[in-house]
Amino acid sequence: MDRALYIAMSGAKQNTFGQTAHANNLANVATTGFRSDYTQSRAQGVFGEHFPTRAFAMTERPASDMSMGSLVETGRNMDLAIEGDGWFAVVGPDGEEAYTRAGDLSVDPLGRLVNGSGRQLIGDGGPVVLPEFEKIDISKAGIITIQPFGEVPAGVAEPVQLKLVNPDPETLEKSEDGLFRFREEGTPPAQPDLNVSVVGGFTESSNVNAVTELTSLIQLNRQYEMQVKMMKRVDELAAATTQIMSNQ
Repeated sequence: MDRALYIAMSGAKQNTFGQTAHANNLANVATTGFRSDYTQSRAQGVFGEHFPTRAFAMTERPASDMSMGSLVETGRNMDLAIEGDGWFAVVGPDGEEAYTRAGDLSVDPLGRLVNGSGRQLIGDGGPVVLPEFEKIDISKAGIITIQPFGEVPAGVAEPVQLKLVNPDPETLEKSEDGLFRFREEGTPPAQPDLNVSVVGGFTESSNVNAVTELTSLIQLNRQYEMQVKMMKRVDELAAATTQIMSNQ
């Protein structure tokens, strides 16, 4: 009985983890450049000093969906979407380089070029900081040119090249902050890829399919209810067994 109870208990617990992952996907259905996460479940033996005598269910996030979201026209010349494969290089919360597809750019009060999540973009000279400007233009190659305040129309500041990279998606994984980093610790930052290009006036939408995620949540909720019913059934059988033994 205890084995059945343990399996049902671990299954119910892992179902909640799966619901968390799909709920997070659903919550980010409108997040620019978001990549949805896959989930999978499998049986895992319990290993210790002796031979495994128990098994439990385990939910894991093996990878993220790297398919491209649709392009949404915004009309803002500072909104960028990457054409095809590639990533923007940004400064993560830990100060290290990370990668994202979010190109909803703006300039904060300190002159830093940031995306909608507040992550500072990296250029050929490091994190991008721009002086005050009257006009800005970003080419398909990610080269930023500006006309500073007070300059004659012909006067422009030195161009800044955004760092656009295209590492093998198999080498990347999503961190808890939503940014992508290399799976292997100690891997040096990706090198710029001149083949990556951007489209101005557009952003890339999330690649989350709301219908699929909602269906998965319903399915996991039903599985959770089944596990709870199984635990109750095992408890009832254990009580019945105890009653029979006591009447002997």
